[in-house]
Amino acid sequence: MDKLDPKRRSANMRAIRAKNTKPELAVRRALRAAGFPGYRLHRRDLPGKPDIAFIGRKKAILVHGCFWHGHDCREGLRRPKARQEYWLPKISGNQMRDERHQAELISQGWSVLVVWECESSDPGLAQRLASFLKRGR
Repeated sequence: MDKLDPKRRSANMRAIRAKNTKPELAVRRALRAAGFPGYRLHRRDLPGKPDIAFIGRKKAILVHGCFWHGHDCREGLRRPKARQEYWLPKISGNQMRDERHQAELISQGWSVLVVWECESSDPGLAQRLASFLKRGR
């Protein structure tokens, strides 16, 4: 049973942002710290509207929330107790959509890196991003 009434739960869910989330901002800070400015955000002309796109390099960085995209970490493996008949297919659908978008980007010649929410505070993130962006140049 949900501890919140439907009105309050709905307000909570509406407050969850899709853009400029804390993990996304952390990745953008790490990119600037590693010396990689010049990216574009949420390009609607690309499959899946990548969170960060380096157009000239054809590199896309997707920043995924662990719960919403079904990561295999502690947070991503947590399952909702209420309305599982809605949430489990929703998360599964998100995973299938993510795979489809990544495949479309790759077929268009893009390299794709997925950064999970749980990885956004990793001290080695800037190095990981730098090695991804330098690869294949």
